[in-house]
Amino acid sequence: MSAVLLDLRLFFAFFRTGLFAVGGGLATLPFLQEMSVRTGWFTTKDIADMVAVSESTPGPMGVNMATFVGYKTAGLEGGFVSTFGLVAPSIIVILIIARILTKFKESQGVQKVFYGLRPASTALILAAGIGVAKIALLNTGLFEKTGNLLSLFQWKLILLAAVVWICYKKWNFHPIVFIAASAAAGILFSL
Repeated sequence: MSAVLLDLRLFFAFFRTGLFAVGGGLATLPFLQEMSVRTGWFTTKDIADMVAVSESTPGPMGVNMATFVGYKTAGLEGGFVSTFGLVAPSIIVILIIARILTKFKESQGVQKVFYGLRPASTALILAAGIGVAKIALLNTGLFEKTGNLLSLFQWKLILLAAVVWICYKKWNFHPIVFIAASAAAGILFSL
C-alpha cells in the first residue's frame, strides 16, 4: 500500500472517530476497537497500552491515542495525519458553531440538542470504561483455554485497583501519585 493511500486511510479513520466520538478520549475506545478489527493496524493489547500511556502523559487522551496509532502504522507522518484527522471535525464544528451560536444560543432547539448529547456521551464513556476494565482485569483468553472461572480474573490487578481506590478515597492524593505508584507496582508484578 502506498504511503499516500495509508495516510488517507489513517486520516479518514480518525476523522470519522473525531466526528462521532462525542465525550472525550474514552469515547474514542469503541471506535478504536472497531478500527483494530477492521484494519489490523494494532491489537487489543495495544489499546490497553494506549489507554495506560495516554492517561499518564500530558495532552488529551484521544489525541495521544491517535498519534500512537498513526506513528505505529506509518511513522512520524502517520502520527501527524492521524492526530489532524481526529481534531479536524472538532475544529470545523467549533468554527461553524461559533458563527451561528451567537444567533441561536437562546434557542430551545439548540438547548435540546445539547441535552440529547449528554446520554449519548455518557453511554460511550461507560462502554469504554467497561472495555478498559475487561482488558485490564480479566484474562478471557486463559479462561477460554482452561474453563476455570478463577483463571478469568487477574487477581493481582484487581487487588491493585482496590488498593488504589481505597487509598484515593482515604487520602485523596493527586491522581498522578496513584498513576506513578501503579506503574511501579506493575513493574514489580511483571518481574
